[in-house]
Amino acid sequence: MIRFFWSALLALTVGAAGAASFEESEELVVGEKQVVIDTSGGSLVIEVFPEEAPRHVQAFLRRIRENFYVGTTFHLVVPYGIIQGGDPISKDPGRRAEYGTGGLEELAREASRVSHTRGTVSTVVAPGQPDSGGSQFFICVTDQVQLDGQFTAFARVVDGLDHLEQISLIQADEHGRALQRVEITQTYERDRPPPEVAPFADTSVEELAQYRAVIRTNLGEIELSFFPDLAPMHVRQFLRFAQLGLYDGTDFHRVVPGFVIQGGSLGQRQPPVPDDLRKYVRPLEAEFSERPHQAGSLSMARGTEEDSAIDSFFIVLADAPFLDGKYTMFGKVERGLEVVDGIAQVPLRGETPIVPVHIEAITVREP
Repeated sequence: MIRFFWSALLALTVGAAGAASFEESEELVVGEKQVVIDTSGGSLVIEVFPEEAPRHVQAFLRRIRENFYVGTTFHLVVPYGIIQGGDPISKDPGRRAEYGTGGLEELAREASRVSHTRGTVSTVVAPGQPDSGGSQFFICVTDQVQLDGQFTAFARVVDGLDHLEQISLIQADEHGRALQRVEITQTYERDRPPPEVAPFADTSVEELAQYRAVIRTNLGEIELSFFPDLAPMHVRQFLRFAQLGLYDGTDFHRVVPGFVIQGGSLGQRQPPVPDDLRKYVRPLEAEFSERPHQAGSLSMARGTEEDSAIDSFFIVLADAPFLDGKYTMFGKVERGLEVVDGIAQVPLRGETPIVPVHIEAITVREP
């Protein structure tokens, strides 16, 4: 659920006292750094956007380096909406009624082009005063793009998004003030780690051809081999999802006797795909070939667009030449055709198995 929270975000800043102006002459030093905010509710890793909001980033980094935020609490929460913190008054548990009124009147608005999507860090301002930003900030727990252009977005949480959700769900009073303290215990900068190399991104076609994958279902095992010479990117993505465990917890959700069994849809995965792995879930360009779709062929499902395949795959039950050149076939069943046939015979409601056929895990076997 996404809630619109404009009034909640601004209400607690009414009557805010002015603060000393931020010294714009300070040198902006960002480098290849990330900001870490440790809290009693988990750690948040943040990357800043100095090219979009240089003065806000400069002020934020100064406070991080001076431990300004240590002891403050996330004082306002909107379930699955935002969390808000950074008020120096919130260091004092006895002044709870004043939370949200401190640390303003330092920064004029900057025209940031950063959208208020999940994880975005943005400044808090007083009602009707766009140039009243300061130490207070809010973090979007879910997309809140209706706020674009109204607040200065200057950073984004890149790790710890699950902690944001949990903090947002803390019980609050009628004004949105959190009834439980989630304090910032430590802040510091660290070197940005080198970009992760996606699994199988650099594996050669020759090596990919030697891999096998075993689908373990509640009805038995299916072993697959692959055709990276025909569809290298599809093979890489399938093996990547399998090795990362993304297919674990999905189902063979579609069965058409005499045609296909289909599974692996991440949209139906329970639990959902972890936040840190969502970056790997991307559409693939079609890699059609002349190899025929025969019984046991492994192919990738897609939407109406040719380049829309992502995750869901299907195994062909009988020769299906009408699929040739329209779907990307990237492997075949090496062992377990009797399991495939067993899945094809389960009782159905339409094309959906009445009793779920679970993909418990897909294990990648190295050459």
